[in-house]
Amino acid sequence: MSSLSPDKRRKMESALNQLKKYTVVVADTGDFNAIEEYKPQDATTNPSLILAAAKMPAYQHLVDQAIKYGITKGGTEDEELTNIMDKLFVSFGLEILKKIPGRVSTEVDARLSYNKDEMVARALKLIALYKVEGIDKERILIKLSSTWEGIQAGKELEEKHGVHCNMTLLFSFAQAVACAEAKVTLISPFVGRILDWYKESTGCKSYEPQEDPGVLSVTKIYNYYKKFGYATVVMGASFRNTGEVKALAGCDLLTISPGLLEELSQDHGTIKEMLNEKNAKDCDLDKVHLDEKAFRWEHNEDRMAVEKLSDGIRKFAADAVKLECMIKEKVLNVKNGQ
Repeated sequence: MSSLSPDKRRKMESALNQLKKYTVVVADTGDFNAIEEYKPQDATTNPSLILAAAKMPAYQHLVDQAIKYGITKGGTEDEELTNIMDKLFVSFGLEILKKIPGRVSTEVDARLSYNKDEMVARALKLIALYKVEGIDKERILIKLSSTWEGIQAGKELEEKHGVHCNMTLLFSFAQAVACAEAKVTLISPFVGRILDWYKESTGCKSYEPQEDPGVLSVTKIYNYYKKFGYATVVMGASFRNTGEVKALAGCDLLTISPGLLEELSQDHGTIKEMLNEKNAKDCDLDKVHLDEKAFRWEHNEDRMAVEKLSDGIRKFAADAVKLECMIKEKVLNVKNGQ
């Protein structure tokens, strides 16, 4: 009977399987086939991913079902469109939940990013749509933009309604602190988009993984949360390369695109744990408290974060509008009997 040394066994294992020992791997896609192939624990969606998936012939039945639902519900043209969009996002979530053991993240319309009450109302509507389909709210994460209003919406949803939230478009340490103090379930700091900004702004076109500004940002946030015992977990997002992913091995969760999941599945290099609670406890960070005024000032001091948050909201909103235009055309065809 032959036995392999731990080093040899690691070399035979893919980087993806090694990563899963340290970190919960999440699929960042609306494509069910990719989810089935890489077997993540959870999955995340956003308006851009849903738009891409809704254009695929394989998922037209979900678009058709959502349109039928919206038309049946009735109401004004705007109400009909909102109902179709909500149903479509939930329909994708339902299909994804059939293929994963964990949770799916479903995003509230980015155009509500500065309206706390509207975000809460829309989130509860999404949760209600899942409930009708027999899905408990424990399997859903509601994605909200990490504006001050979004963070407060997250706090209200968690405290008053027991709805778990995933705070997205997170770029600054101030956003991370405010989310922790709001006791939201999870945050998604955007590694790759931070890197994009620094490449464009500094003229430096490449960074080693350990010097990558996005990696450094997530590492600081992770260490801060673990050092001071916050329950909010960190899910690194928006990766540009596998080097960034490997540099954050040990982070609570990492949400990764199918392209990078494929690269990691073919990579047989050794993955080392880069982040852990023990090391975090020893890091040199002071505890911070941020009320609304302090949050707005500290966030504003970070030019990268201000620009990327605004840009991210605009991009998600633009893709929501594109999706709505596609839906409107299909609704018109249905009503005209085409």
